[in-house]
Amino acid sequence: MLPSLMALRCFELSARHASFTRAAQELHVTQGAVSHQVLGLEAQLGTPLFVRRKAGLQLTAAGRTYWTEVSAALRQLERATQNLMLNKGMGGALNLCGASSFATYWLMPRLADFVMSHPEVTLNLSTHIGPVDFSAAAHDAAIEYCAGAEPGLHADFVHALTLRPYCAPLLPGAAPRGRRPRSDRDRLVRILSEQPLISHTTVPEAWPAWLARAQLTARITESHRSTGPRYDLLSMALNGAIAGLGVALLPDYLTTTAVQAGQLVQLAREDWTSPKAYYLRFPLWKAELPALESFRRWVQSQVGTRAGPRSGALLPDTGPR
Repeated sequence: MLPSLMALRCFELSARHASFTRAAQELHVTQGAVSHQVLGLEAQLGTPLFVRRKAGLQLTAAGRTYWTEVSAALRQLERATQNLMLNKGMGGALNLCGASSFATYWLMPRLADFVMSHPEVTLNLSTHIGPVDFSAAAHDAAIEYCAGAEPGLHADFVHALTLRPYCAPLLPGAAPRGRRPRSDRDRLVRILSEQPLISHTTVPEAWPAWLARAQLTARITESHRSTGPRYDLLSMALNGAIAGLGVALLPDYLTTTAVQAGQLVQLAREDWTSPKAYYLRFPLWKAELPALESFRRWVQSQVGTRAGPRSGALLPDTGPR
């Protein structure tokens, strides 16, 4: 038998405030009523959730795990109720988390089209670095740089990460002068050898892989490759390259405007595509959210028919999307 909603609310608030008294004040009931509800919940579960101390409540290990899941479930219930009351089951809010640079430079310029096409959906957007923990955050979906689907998570391919070297035209030798191919190759090697190579902490293999692809590994020393600055965000690498801080491997969705404005020059045609990519990922139990369904269809219209290596690997076919 499931615990009562009142017992779960009393537990969640008591855990959040570490106090039965403060939980009771928020619920507009007595402290004794809250304590009674929590005691009944502990009896039903067969395990203590709190250690009672004079200084306040302290969650047990079991209580902390239970609180994390109960908090997420209560937030979801509250949101589902609000969406139904406001939207009568159509549209609603979508809490989307995006890889910071990709969300800023690829997604945001396109969002006006989504908003115009789907006025029934309120898209709440936040950014992140690294994997999203859906069990601990109120995100419905995330656009992540990752390997694709995982157990319990569906993934739709959105965009590959293909990198080429760029730098500011003010760097010595950066502006091409129409020399012979051999001289252009020597110019490239000289720039890469003399200028710092800006790395991304999320794609540490990018420079070694690109140099191998361009057949330049033997001409750029390992010590030089490893001493350049490291940035968490691709947008930081972009702005570092524009500022003349070194050479950065960057994707075209990030560089097009800067190249057109004369802030960056592309140093070579060779590119390297990461085995990972940007995917729209979400827990399987979120798949039928109307707002998410609308966003998925829109993203695929922006992507076209391209597919990633693990796109949709774990989601059962539920018909056209």
